Amino acid sequence: MRSDALLTDDPATPQAAAREAAAQEAAARAVDARLAARLGELRGACGWSLDELARRSGVSRSTLSRLERGEISPTAALLGRLCPVYGLTMSRLLGEVEAEPAQLVRAGEQSVWKDEDSGFVRRSVSPPHPGLRAEVVEGTLRPGAVIAYDAPPVPGMEQHIWVLEGAVEVTVQGARHLLAAGDALRFRLWGETRFHCPGPEPVRYAVVVVLP
Repeated sequence: MRSDALLTDDPATPQAAAREAAAQEAAARAVDARLAARLGELRGACGWSLDELARRSGVSRSTLSRLERGEISPTAALLGRLCPVYGLTMSRLLGEVEAEPAQLVRAGEQSVWKDEDSGFVRRSVSPPHPGLRAEVVEGTLRPGAVIAYDAPPVPGMEQHIWVLEGAVEVTVQGARHLLAAGDALRFRLWGETRFHCPGPEPVRYAVVVVLP
């Protein structure tokens, strides 16, 4: 085999890195397109107009319309408003537009979703699966980033937050908790939550979600 062919196939080469980045971007666009279609299907199944969904979710009609047409990418804030309306966790919704997860989920096969606006990266470590009540999610927030949810997608669901690196300020129904690496916070969720990375480093944490 020619040496230049070996260099071309080496994943460390710029060409291979560019192909990998292009493949990841294409996969992300495909997920966004399926997600847009699924959101339209959910609204249709409920028999709601865009105006009705806007009233229930607090998201403007024009934003919902553009979202369902795939003209804008969904953000964590948008999904945080829509998931409770449909009674779904974010993982359940994203899981519906991804391939059925296998029993063994290799690190390289775990789906990653990024919200560039908020600086939030979400890795589905152990995706939701029919017949299983728990799921594991890894979250990463850049310094200064904030994500907030007005209500849980399923009232009374159980959450366990374990900080792996950095620090995060978690506010649960008005009670504020500053967690450092190694700290854990557990609760049943009935109201709003807010995650804030105070910095100076990014924070990486695991969330275990258990449905009631």
